[in-house]
Amino acid sequence: MDITIEVQDYILNVRAAVVIIHNDKILVHKNINSDHYALVGGRVELGEDSESTVKREIKEEIGKEIEIIDYISTIENFFKMNGKKYHEISFVYLAEFKDEKDKLIQDTIKNIEGKDYLQYEWIQRDKIDQIPLRPVKIQEVLKEGKYPVHVVNKD
Repeated sequence: MDITIEVQDYILNVRAAVVIIHNDKILVHKNINSDHYALVGGRVELGEDSESTVKREIKEEIGKEIEIIDYISTIENFFKMNGKKYHEISFVYLAEFKDEKDKLIQDTIKNIEGKDYLQYEWIQRDKIDQIPLRPVKIQEVLKEGKYPVHVVNKD
C-alpha cells in the first residue's frame, strides 16, 4: 500500500526518485497527458524504505536494475494538481544502471507495465532549467551539484 494519506484538504504523499545521468543527460519521465516532467520514481509503500522504493520502481517501470551511488536531496514539495492540494515528501538518489549495456541507452525508454502514457526521456543536463521539470527546486539542486541538501518547494 502506497503512503498516500488524505488529511483535511491535503493529500500527503511520500515519494522516492532517482537521478540517472548518461552522456551528460538526465533520465526523466512524463505523462503525455501532463504539462511537466518529473524524476523517475514513485510512492513509497508502507514498511518500505525509500532506497528500496526507487530500485523497485525502476525495475517495475522500465525493467532495469539500478545501483544507488549517492543521496541527493529531501524535498518537501507543496503543490496543487487537478484542484487538490498536495504535501509531498521526496527522497532523491543518484543511481546508475547495473548492466553495462543499459548504460549505453540514449533513446526514449518505454514503460513495460503497459502504461503507454508514460515516456522516459533523456534531457540534456545543461538544459534542465529549460524544461518544465517538477518540483522546480530539483533543477536548482541538480545545477548546484552539492549534495545532500534539504529543500522546500512551494508551487
